Amino acid sequence: VQLQASGGGLVQAGGSLRLSCAASGDTFSTRHAAWFRQAAGKEREFVAGINWGSTNTYYIEAVKGRFTISRDNAKNTLYLEMNSLKPMDTAVYYCAADARNYRGYVSHQITSYDYWGQGTQVTVSS
Repeated sequence: VQLQASGGGLVQAGGSLRLSCAASGDTFSTRHAAWFRQAAGKEREFVAGINWGSTNTYYIEAVKGRFTISRDNAKNTLYLEMNSLKPMDTAVYYCAADARNYRGYVSHQITSYDYWGQGTQVTVSS
């Protein structure tokens, strides 16, 4: 699976962005997927995850109610809708696909994901 993230940019606080992650390969639809982010000088962290069938989603507390993860398996695309953005959301955002097909749970661990997009910069100004 190869992933290509896009949609980042510069936005004022309170604004919105929609990230997309286009996947190639025929097994994306059988893998859980997630968005991670890495701010300057910090470790990469899990932001949101979605199971392969889109029936379950997971978010860190800091983005609950503001971010929405979704996927369209027919289009092999993962999305992250980000609203009410804050300066603390500034980071490089990475999409990722699980190393295993049909894992029994959506992992929050970096090591569970073998496939990564190249990252897209999101900058929120105050």
